[in-house]
Amino acid sequence: MSLNQIRAVVFDWAGTVVDHGSLAPMGAFVEAFAAFGVAVMIDEARIPMGMAKRPHVAALFAMPRIAAEWRRERGHAPTEADISAVYDVFVPKNIAVAAQFADLIPGAADLAAMLRADGVRIGSTTGYTRAIMAEVTPRAKEQGFVSDAMACTGDAPDGRPTPFLMWRVLTELQVYPAWRAVKVDDTEVGIGEGTNGGAWTVGVAVTGNVFGLSLADTLALSPDEFAQRRAMAVAKLKAAGAHYVVDGVADLAPVLAEIDQRIARGERP
Repeated sequence: MSLNQIRAVVFDWAGTVVDHGSLAPMGAFVEAFAAFGVAVMIDEARIPMGMAKRPHVAALFAMPRIAAEWRRERGHAPTEADISAVYDVFVPKNIAVAAQFADLIPGAADLAAMLRADGVRIGSTTGYTRAIMAEVTPRAKEQGFVSDAMACTGDAPDGRPTPFLMWRVLTELQVYPAWRAVKVDDTEVGIGEGTNGGAWTVGVAVTGNVFGLSLADTLALSPDEFAQRRAMAVAKLKAAGAHYVVDGVADLAPVLAEIDQRIARGERP
């Protein structure tokens, strides 16, 4: 791979470079609500993925079924105080499991090495807090993936799908204009972060949140089941505005080469 136009690739973390299936937050969300006697399903917990985690809790409360169950269990409609209470239970649970779900997704370390060889900067944004990422980044480094700049929840006025976290990273990397950067993400709001920020965007379908399975469970699917889940994930990411969709970061190199050629021809996202 030889990239001449792309100056930075900005990755999401869970579901993109670590944690195949983006599993770490799911149990924490379910357990946090369960602590208040309210059942949340994994599929429900996945819907707002990619957002900062307190807005994620708020988005779950906004779902009619969950709000109704909260009213039945707690005797009142969810309030801002309730959002804070559930979030305060969620965070330590997510911190506790983050390192257990920090295995690199296949291809992430090799891709990082190729980008560095081409002089391309590596950035990252995440809906995780810095406390959660403090558990993840050392494990990722041990396995060969290091980000040159990272922006987490709380580092900008607002999170995804606004571009503020990505812009903070590009500023730190001194990369401008944004069309010289590629945003790689497994969530719809993460794709929105890239498109709203003026970057090229690549959705990650099979390793990420929309597909929602571990590597072992993915490999255990029948061909028909795999194709069905993959088609659903691809459709959602394309609908969110992704310029390209790949199965995982292991498939990213040829897409980056094509984007590089398009930039050289004067094309913009």
